[in-house]
Amino acid sequence: MSDTPRLRTHPKDRLAAPVQHIDLPATIATLRKEPHAAVAGHRQIAVFRSGPVTVLAFAFEPGGVLKEHQADGVVTIQTLSGHLHVTAENAGFDVPAGHVIALAPSVQHSVSAAVESTMLLTVCLESGSTGRAD
Repeated sequence: MSDTPRLRTHPKDRLAAPVQHIDLPATIATLRKEPHAAVAGHRQIAVFRSGPVTVLAFAFEPGGVLKEHQADGVVTIQTLSGHLHVTAENAGFDVPAGHVIALAPSVQHSVSAAVESTMLLTVCLESGSTGRAD
């Protein structure tokens, strides 16, 4: 167990209410102001988690990268602001603000931002999956 204080309220407490009203601009602003360094040029926070569904908000710095990974469920990547580049299935996809890319379960993918960008990532795990979404 770490003696370092938590940066945020624990998700089991923060996401416990049966109804979550999410102010995405405020969430992103809070992410950008966190005192710790961004990891690989991005910060993220779970804004909703229930059963097989997880929703994460991301704030990317210019040049930020979410390295290649996969999830055991369907993934949607929605660019809220800026411009993202998603690589999946050996192809590159430009995903500007207002666009969404959807990936089938277990598709390897990575995300990069040439400019300051924000995204909403949703994962719906396959039934019977015991793994957590990335």
